Amino acid sequence: MINPFEFMQQVRAEGSKVTWPSRRETLITTAMVFVFAIIASLFFLLADTVIRHSMSTLLSFLR
Repeated sequence: MINPFEFMQQVRAEGSKVTWPSRRETLITTAMVFVFAIIASLFFLLADTVIRHSMSTLLSFLR
C-alpha cells in the first residue's frame, strides 16, 4: 500500500512530464473539430435526404 503523500508526489512528477498544448494549438484543434462536425452533419443531412427521397419514390411506384 502506498503512502498518500508518496502517491501525490508521484502524481505531481508524472504531471510535470506532460507536454501541454499551447493556446494557439488548442484553438486550432477546437476549430478543426467544429469544422469537421459541421461537414459530417451536412453529409448525413444530404445522405438522409437522398435516401428519404429514394424510398418515397420507390414506395410510390409500389402502390
